[in-house]
Amino acid sequence: MTPQTLTTHQGRTIAFHQTTGKGPGVVFLGGLKSDMQGTKAVHLEAWAKRSGRAFLRFDYSGHGESSGSFTDGCIGDWAEDAEAAILTLTEGPQVLVGSSMGGWQALLMAKRHPEILAGLVGVAAAPDFTEDGMWAGFSDAQKTEMEQTGRVALPSDYGDAYVITKRMIEDGRNQLVLRSPLRIDAPVRLLQGTADTDVDMSVALRLLDHLEGDDVRLHLVKGADHRFSDDDCLALIVGAVEEVLARV
Repeated sequence: MTPQTLTTHQGRTIAFHQTTGKGPGVVFLGGLKSDMQGTKAVHLEAWAKRSGRAFLRFDYSGHGESSGSFTDGCIGDWAEDAEAAILTLTEGPQVLVGSSMGGWQALLMAKRHPEILAGLVGVAAAPDFTEDGMWAGFSDAQKTEMEQTGRVALPSDYGDAYVITKRMIEDGRNQLVLRSPLRIDAPVRLLQGTADTDVDMSVALRLLDHLEGDDVRLHLVKGADHRFSDDDCLALIVGAVEEVLARV
């Protein structure tokens, strides 16, 4: 299917697929270098269609079918893309489902626009990863390379190497959500695999401890990896979304 497109105030073209239905709607926020054709996004869309639920999936700029180059983007740019898509294309409160970096983006939306949040589901959510995961894990040689060239290439289990730019690291410091209080007055469900080698289980525990709210729960799945996309994990994601919707 050919996606629809939205042009942001910054002039970026965002590709999206949208399903009409009842509210609160559900929005899927993908991970770094992922796209809206991923297993979790498509599975949730199929569930939404069966359920008559409004649903939105989209590609950040530099991802999938949207405009731009990945290496030109950063966390703040993609937050602007998410904000434009959600505020322009949806109506009323939404349940945000954020996978990996999308979990960080969902938390940024919850912080900046609490009025649109009906609930939040984080799947291997990776808040602040540019600082706590990447920069903190860089060797002295990698930090020197970034200073000299403006970028570092990191190996990936999912295809080509990730080229991480100096701009991404520096901008990430302006988007951190674990350094100051973050209250969410909506149901939050965090899903995390214990065998995730990209986002350590300690991140989920830190996020659980950091979030302020009356309905925040973490579900650990022994042996699940970062993809969190086998049949059992997909069922858990749908179950978490349905549980959040039931408590709205």
